[in-house]
Amino acid sequence: QVQLAESGGGLVQPGGSLRLSCVASENTFSRYSIGWFRQAPGKEREFVAGLNRSGATYDYVDHAKGRFTISMDHAKNTVYLQMNSLKPEDTAVYYCEATTYYAGSRILSQYSYWGQGTLVAVSS
Repeated sequence: QVQLAESGGGLVQPGGSLRLSCVASENTFSRYSIGWFRQAPGKEREFVAGLNRSGATYDYVDHAKGRFTISMDHAKNTVYLQMNSLKPEDTAVYYCEATTYYAGSRILSQYSYWGQGTLVAVSS
C-alpha cells in the first residue's frame, strides 16, 4: 500500500513562492512515477508536473514551465514542487499522485494513489 502526504500549502500574495512537499512510504519512488495535480473549485483535477520513476525525466504543462520545479529527495522519500511567480489562477488544492507508468503520465486515471491534498491560495 502506497501512502502519500502533501504539505506546504498556504496563502501567498501574487508573485510569491511556495514549496510543496509529498512524503511517500518507503520505496515508493523505485516503483512509481510521481505527478503533481491540482484541482481548482468547480474544475476538474489537472496535471501540473511529473517525474518518472528514475527521477531523470521531467514533464511540465505549459503554464508551469519556467515557474514550477519538481524534484526528488530519495533519502527523505520526498518529492517537492517549488512554485515561483504564483498567480491567482494557481489557486487550487494540489495533490501528489503515484502511477506505475515508468515514463509517468498526464492522465489522471492512470494514477493509482494520491494524498489528501494541500491548499494553495494566491491572493492579495
